[in-house]
Amino acid sequence: MAWYRRSKLGLEAISRHFTSKITAPKPPIRNPASPINHTDQFSKFTSAPYSPIRVPKIVNRISIFRSIGNSCRYYYVDSRQVRHFKPRGFKRWSDNPRNVLIVVLVGSGIGLTVYFGNVETIPYTKRRHLVLMSNNLERMIGESQFKNMKAGFKGKILPAMHPESVRVRMISKDIIEALQRGLKKEQVWTDLDYGSESGAASENRGKEMLMAMTEDTGGDTGGDKWGGKDEVLNDTWVDESRNKGRDKGVKSATSHLEGLKWEVLVVNDHVVNAFCLPGGKIVVFTGLLEHFKTDEEIATIVGHEVAHAVARHAAEQITKNLWFTIGQLILYQFVMPDLVNTMSNLLLKLPFSRRMEIEADYIGLLLMASAGYDPRVAPKVFEKLGQVSGDSALRDYLSTHPSGKRRSKLLSEASVMQEAISIYREAVAGREVDGFFL
Repeated sequence: MAWYRRSKLGLEAISRHFTSKITAPKPPIRNPASPINHTDQFSKFTSAPYSPIRVPKIVNRISIFRSIGNSCRYYYVDSRQVRHFKPRGFKRWSDNPRNVLIVVLVGSGIGLTVYFGNVETIPYTKRRHLVLMSNNLERMIGESQFKNMKAGFKGKILPAMHPESVRVRMISKDIIEALQRGLKKEQVWTDLDYGSESGAASENRGKEMLMAMTEDTGGDTGGDKWGGKDEVLNDTWVDESRNKGRDKGVKSATSHLEGLKWEVLVVNDHVVNAFCLPGGKIVVFTGLLEHFKTDEEIATIVGHEVAHAVARHAAEQITKNLWFTIGQLILYQFVMPDLVNTMSNLLLKLPFSRRMEIEADYIGLLLMASAGYDPRVAPKVFEKLGQVSGDSALRDYLSTHPSGKRRSKLLSEASVMQEAISIYREAVAGREVDGFFL
């Protein structure tokens, strides 16, 4: 049994040995960043002469990566034990000045390229405007609208041999031929007196023209005494634009008028209206013919509508509406939408629309004069049109068209009336005037 007791004592000794290895406390782990033998260092200091040891003040700035889910968040602790978290992810592109500069330069380059690549000069007035629509697209839109209109007014369109239809078509033919003469480059019409006269002389001559027209009509001007100080609209910008264009030698844009297929449509409807769609599509309603019966009156209105196509007012309006919409979307972030819409209409959209109407009045006056129709009838036509449509004191502010009285006044006193009368006299004498738009 002695061997059994010896083996049992050996196993117990081995068991106690392994148990002590497992349960024994682990020795402290030294900082690997500063492996310094403190015993040796202390012996060095004690063996040397005594000197005070200065311990530098270290700011407790610790960078810690703390695990949060599958991501890490970085922060540091200042001397006051306050944790400051740094934002995760990349900074915004606008925080980098270099990125902002690049965006500004590229955006400015694109804007200037788009502007100078699409700005055009309107015939006669020499006004420069931005049109972002190509000629082909403008024609396609006009032809599509004309096709839909013929389908919508099916049964109301007068036949081609109807007397009213023949009459309107013949007057429109004269206006279109006058337009083609005005765009000829072989002989360019010049008016030296108009180009060199001062504003005061132009105003005096306009008043003389108004008095002469009053005498021709037996002193009837509609019962109004016009004053120069109460004007809402004026045509001084036309003179300034023409003189500036003449000095710079700019050329009028006429490519959109080349190769047009002109069509005339007379609709049997009591609506007092007429218009010319892009692409040379003229539409006249019989309601207009009921109020304006003479050829000169019809030529005035048709010439005005054709002038809109000459100046590309439809494409310009689409372009302006695009910029207005962008500006409104930006202002919506700061101002009430209703206020933005009201102010943009009163201060931007309506004034631009009324200016385009005045521009069409002047261009149309030259067209009817070149076609052989007396331009002195035009002011009375617009005044009568205002009476038919219902003029009001606020029309000059709240309508897309100026009041009939205002249009009549401006057209009577404008320098373009003198030019139109000169062209009319040449046309009546059988001498055609070419290039008066260029």
